[in-house]
Amino acid sequence: MHVKKKKRSIKHYSNLHKILLVGEGDFSFAVCLAQAFGSAVNIVATSVDSQVDRPEKCRQSGCTKERAPNIEILEGLGGTILHEVDAHNMTEHPDPRHKSSDRIVFNFLHTGYKGHDHSNSQIQRHQELVRAFLKSARSMLTRNGEIHVTHKTAYPFSKWEIEKLAEEDEKLRLVEKAKFSESDYSGYVNKRGDGS
Repeated sequence: MHVKKKKRSIKHYSNLHKILLVGEGDFSFAVCLAQAFGSAVNIVATSVDSQVDRPEKCRQSGCTKERAPNIEILEGLGGTILHEVDAHNMTEHPDPRHKSSDRIVFNFLHTGYKGHDHSNSQIQRHQELVRAFLKSARSMLTRNGEIHVTHKTAYPFSKWEIEKLAEEDEKLRLVEKAKFSESDYSGYVNKRGDGS
């Protein structure tokens, strides 16, 4: 006997979607979704850092107190955490659990450096990340899947021209632009990979 799962949603996401979260800083977005769904079995959350490197980075930046409990909560709710997943080439990661997703989400993508976002070289680095991420993510989507990119729109972030970069791929199309409000996602805190 097959029991139909009751749909539980938060904004654009539901427990019926296979969700891949890319570049999770402290895993608070993953935990927010998991708690809204009552389960994380449909969530794979990734970090570019190795499992060994991450605690050291957190100690240096002060994020240990947030990150460790979030990982425990996520794993306790059945979620999957993958380390050393590079957004440039996600398909090259050996774990297959993230390679077919209904929603692939990269919130406030950033190359992770500390410095000024407005220099041409940094803008180009971010554009390269966006371009590579979109290409990699597209190959991992289910038939009706979606790629969600959350980003700031003020200068210098507007210079990244994310929509224009997406248009370079003829297989991608913009479905919707929506305002992101952190208050819609209880417990979510925007953290870059370096913890800031």
